[in-house]
This record gives sequence, structure tokens and C-alpha cells, in this order.
Amino acid sequence: MTLRVRLTLLYSLTVGGILLLLGTAIYITVSVTLTRQIDAALNRVIDAIIEESSAGQIGPLEGGSQTGLDQNFEIYVQYWNADNELESESINASLLNLKRSMDDAGLQANHPVFRNITIHSAQWRVLTVPLIVSGQDRKVGTLQAGMNLSIVERTQQVLLTVLVFGCLIAMAVAAMAGWFSIRQALSPLKAVTNTALQITRADDLSRRIPYSGPREDEVGQLITAFNQTLGRLENLFNTQKRFLADVGHELRTPLTVIKGNVDLMRRMNCSDDESLGSIESEVDRLTRLVGDLLLLAQAESGKLPLAMQTVELDTILLEVLQQMKILARDRLSLRLADIDQVIVCGDQDRLKQVLVNLISNAIKYTPNGGEVVVGLGKTENQACLTVSDNGSGIPVEDMPHIFERFYRGEKSRTRSRDGKGFGLGLSIAYWIVRNHNGQIEVSPRQPKGTTFTVWLPLAQGPCIDAS
Repeated sequence: MTLRVRLTLLYSLTVGGILLLLGTAIYITVSVTLTRQIDAALNRVIDAIIEESSAGQIGPLEGGSQTGLDQNFEIYVQYWNADNELESESINASLLNLKRSMDDAGLQANHPVFRNITIHSAQWRVLTVPLIVSGQDRKVGTLQAGMNLSIVERTQQVLLTVLVFGCLIAMAVAAMAGWFSIRQALSPLKAVTNTALQITRADDLSRRIPYSGPREDEVGQLITAFNQTLGRLENLFNTQKRFLADVGHELRTPLTVIKGNVDLMRRMNCSDDESLGSIESEVDRLTRLVGDLLLLAQAESGKLPLAMQTVELDTILLEVLQQMKILARDRLSLRLADIDQVIVCGDQDRLKQVLVNLISNAIKYTPNGGEVVVGLGKTENQACLTVSDNGSGIPVEDMPHIFERFYRGEKSRTRSRDGKGFGLGLSIAYWIVRNHNGQIEVSPRQPKGTTFTVWLPLAQGPCIDAS
């Protein structure tokens, strides 16, 4: 059963249920109202008869007459004496030829009572009123007034017929209106389905679902979310393709070098230190590449926990600077600008990896005689680490993408001269900083060069170990 059919049935049954409750309430109300009107008419007739007679004053219906019982031709009246013998009755009652009381059980009552009685296979409403002498508590007779309920039954039957057919017609109209309105409301979902099937068949993630309705309703929000998801999937798919292409490119170079050296040694039928050293260097490159890829894969899958503890960031920075001076040698100037005592909550090894990646990159891309400046300070409740160089800089159009894996921008910046860079270091640094609730930014340095800025929250209390 389709969603459209289920919603139409639900809508129709809901309307039918509401109409059924409303019709039941109307039926009961009309029936009770008609019964009360009949009871009121019977009471008026009895009261008029008693008022015209002297039974309520001195004794048995002395002033009553046959004419006095004929108050209403639709109401049948009988008068019974104290011995439960019929004394008189209205003309219509005599024509009815009952030969008994309209309500035998009512004759025994000591107070007025209404009862529904079957007379000649018809339902009657009968009021029995005992006649009591005032002050003597003595019953001197009984008046009975009855009315045929056929008019009430006919009214109830007509009302029931109208309500039943009205309910059915209303449900049919509701079903048709619901079917067309639901069809119109769900028509964009059909477009969603068709677009999804076309994407599946053609692998075309660039397609989007057109929608001309209001964006604020549920369908509009669904289509907007679906289009946004398609956009993200398209970006991820393109990134994956670029990633696979870049990995293949990075792997091809060292493998080609290794294969070439192996072929050379095979042809020469001997091994030389230069070829073995080249092979060893390329194997080291492959090992670093695979290690970085595994690190990123673990990080993105959530399987790389961080051992959070109190970390003195200034101490780590001084250690890294001592190590990086060996890399810089006499080729350029590596100096420390302002430094402040900074304590953060983090994984010491991973934060050290961030510092090594940023400073080593700055050294690689700074020409001979250049300068790399590192600084560490505090701003309100955040630590601020800066790494600046005066190299060739990064083009403005490449800056939003430099934290992507294997991003290929301006060659002089994205690949080192010694061929040891893979474009993964900044991606790793970005992930580490982000998972320390921090931010990493890049901006051009004046007059030339690049500045990387890392913001980390200062430690405010005990650190929670995420391992």
C-alpha cells in the first residue's frame, strides 16, 4: 500500500470518526429533546385536568367531566379510582379500546412516574400521577396520560438516515479531496525518487532536485537537505577521486626510482652503494607516506584517541626549536620571538607533531638567507602560536585548500625541493588542532611570506583523558 493511499485512508477515517461522534451526539440530543417535549406536554395535560377538577381539593374528580379529559387529541387520558377501576377516559382512549390501564405497574406507584410502554405493538410514553387528598395522605385515584412515540421514532429514523448518508458522502468527498491534495503535496517526493534513481544509474552527483514550492514547508526542507547532501557527496566523491589520483602519483615516483635502480643493478650484475642508498631513501619515503595515510585514516574514523593531559606548550616549543635548528643549519635564520608561559589541555605528542610540521614546512619553503620566526603568547583564554616565514608565499586562491590532502597548488610551495613532502602534514596538523577545540589559520606575511596561526584554549581545570 502506497503512502498516498495510507494517508488518504487515514484522512477519510479521521473525518468519518469525527462525523460519527458528532452524529451520535446530535442523535442523542434530538432524542432527549423530543422525549422531554413529550413529557412536558403530558405534564401540562395532567395539570390542566387536575386544575379543572376538584380532586385535588375534596375528593374523587367530582367536578371532572368527560370533556375535561380531552385536553389534547394526541394525548390519551384515563382516570382510575382508588380501587384501580376505570372511572373515565378521553374519547381517543375509548376509541383505542384498551380495556386496561395504559401502565399497569404505574397504578401501584405513589408518585408521578414516566414509563415507556408497548401498546398494540407501538411504543408509548405514559405518565402516571396518583391523586392524593391534601393533608390526609390518602390516595383517591390515578390519572394516566399517554402519547404514541411513532412520530419520535420516525423523526429518529429520518435523522439517522440523514446522518449515515451524510457521513458516507462527507467521507467520500474527504477521500477525493485528500487524494488530490496529498498527490499534489507528495509530487516533489516523486521527483526526489526519480533524481536518486538517475544518480544511481548514471553516477552523476551534479544533478539537483528542482522545487518551486515554499522552502519553509516540510517538503521544501527535505529537498533542500537532499540537495545539500548531494553537494557534499559530490565534493567528497571529487575529493576521493583526486585523493586516489594523488596517492597514485606519489607512489609512482618512489616505485619508479626503486625499479630503475633494481634494473640497473641487475644489468650490472652487482650492487653499488649509490643505488642502494637511493632505494633506501625511496623506501623511507613510502614508509612515511603510508604512515601519514594510516594516521589520517585513523583520525577520520575516530580510532585515534587523544591522551589529554596538562601540557606546557612553551616547553614543547623550545624542544622543537632545538631539533629544527639542525634542519635549518646555516641556510636560514630560525629565531624565537616573544614567548609566554602557556598551559593547555592536550595530547603532548600530537601537539608536538603540529609544531614540527609547521616549522619544518616553513624551513623547507624559505630560501637561503631567509628567516623563520616563531612566537607564543596568550590572548584572553586562548593560546596563540605563530610560525612566519619570508618565502615565496601562498597564492590567495590556494589558501582555502592547503589543509586538504595532496592539494596541488603553486608548485614552489606545495612540493619541497628535496621531494620529501606529500601534502599531508598540514592535513594532519589541521585535524589535531581541530580535535583540541582549536583553530589553525593561514595568512600572507608582509612584505612577502606566510604566517600560520594556531589558537588553542587555555587549561581551565583538570584535563579529561580522551584515551
